[in-house]
Amino acid sequence: MSFDAIVVGSGFGGAMAARVLVHAGWRVLLLERGGWVARGPESWAQENVGELTGHYSREAPYRQLRGGRDLGAYHCVGGPSVFYGGVSLRMRERDFEVDRDIVGDSGARWPLDYADLEPHYTAAERILGVSGAGGEDPTEPARSEPYPQPAADLAPVTQRIDRAARGLGLRPFRLPLAINRVAAEGRAACRLCGTCDGFACAIGAKNDLATTVIGPLVRRGLRLETDSVVTRLVTDGTRVTGVEVAARESGARTVHRAREVVLAAGALATPHLLLASELAPLNPGGRVIGRYLQRHYNEILFGIFPAPPNPGGGFHKQLGIHDLYFGHASVRDPAGKLGGLQQLPTPPVGLVRAELPRLLGAMCAPWVRHLTGLLVMAEDQPVYENRVLLDESAADRYGVPRLLISHRHTARDKAAGAALMAVAKRVLRRAGALAFYRHRVATFSHGLGTVRMGRDPFTSALDADCRFRGLDNLTVVDASVLPTSAAVNPSLTISALSLRAAERLVARSVRPAIPARHVAAGR
Repeated sequence: MSFDAIVVGSGFGGAMAARVLVHAGWRVLLLERGGWVARGPESWAQENVGELTGHYSREAPYRQLRGGRDLGAYHCVGGPSVFYGGVSLRMRERDFEVDRDIVGDSGARWPLDYADLEPHYTAAERILGVSGAGGEDPTEPARSEPYPQPAADLAPVTQRIDRAARGLGLRPFRLPLAINRVAAEGRAACRLCGTCDGFACAIGAKNDLATTVIGPLVRRGLRLETDSVVTRLVTDGTRVTGVEVAARESGARTVHRAREVVLAAGALATPHLLLASELAPLNPGGRVIGRYLQRHYNEILFGIFPAPPNPGGGFHKQLGIHDLYFGHASVRDPAGKLGGLQQLPTPPVGLVRAELPRLLGAMCAPWVRHLTGLLVMAEDQPVYENRVLLDESAADRYGVPRLLISHRHTARDKAAGAALMAVAKRVLRRAGALAFYRHRVATFSHGLGTVRMGRDPFTSALDADCRFRGLDNLTVVDASVLPTSAAVNPSLTISALSLRAAERLVARSVRPAIPARHVAAGR
């Protein structure tokens, strides 16, 4: 069967693009490497934190060349959104401007400004049912509409952190979260349980993409193929003429065809596929494909308290601190933008046991309830040498060369992280912490920038509409398109960019002759 569009990947970029195209009447095929995540009481079990489930796959691990363990990836309908904590922050207006302290000589430059994306941020918040409280964040950008849902009251432990931060002259704010605060569209309201960040929501109150977008689209006519491994994009030199897919279990091959192809596999998998398909030479900016990999400088500071700071065990990923976002008079090195802090919940006991050696994990597990933490999120610099590349000496079982990651944070990245870490320590100490434990985030959960958009066709692979230069019918809509990382979670910006790119794609195209309802009926 021929389609109007094939979308590769069901994360924020793929799901949002599919939504626009299906609602426009297009025949859309969505390809996802994983399957559906089951929901129910078992989702609350400690052993079902994301990285311990079969949905975090290591079947084709990414090898890090500069130290660090091999990494897996989330393969499931909805992608990492199923297991994320729901934080849905917009980039600030100034994040779209060129900041020489950050970009240096990288040539990174946004081809859009905040005003171009504001309506799409608003639409994404509406689709995701984001709850929040406007006017609290000192760096909050302009908004055309209020948050769709109200923010929840602060948990006791959050109130404690809030008082400590305000006592230091800071202005904490409630994080906007893609979580149902009130029952909506047949789905339950959040119960404020302690298994949210890192877990699939047992009752569907977290507005992940499988719940809020993909399920309804399937009922509307979207063709979803799960357990489908995209191995190659086939071209004739000017267009993508086929998407080669291997069945995840059997390895059987199929080639799907469509007028348009939307690639949204993520900041690691998207350049992996483009490089393996040998598409870089077709793009005037092909040399940047796989380059300028960013991940934020993320580090967690856990405060160790004499008594459990959150004895009820309820939800408490609620607070952000952005007073140092654009720098601060008290910080001389580095100059310019720094980043923010976000409250983190007490880590799941199951994850602690799994991550530490067996004996140490058993010893530490009883003390986990004595921890609560703050996440340091510093904007990192785009560096040409930070990259993904193909390992031509080894292939996975589908015949695709394995991916290698080469990444190292700059001295500036680390200095910005240290400045934020000092503030986090003061806040937690004032809140009653007696000791501290620092944990570097080693994953690429905020990975981005490897197929960046820009104005200059020789220093960016994509134009302002996320179109792949050199091919007439390929659009990329995931974290890889962001030229700079800002210092906020990227999910909402990916969503807004994807909505905009898909709308522009529809506007450029002739309306398909066969309505989507006929596809749903199998005609």
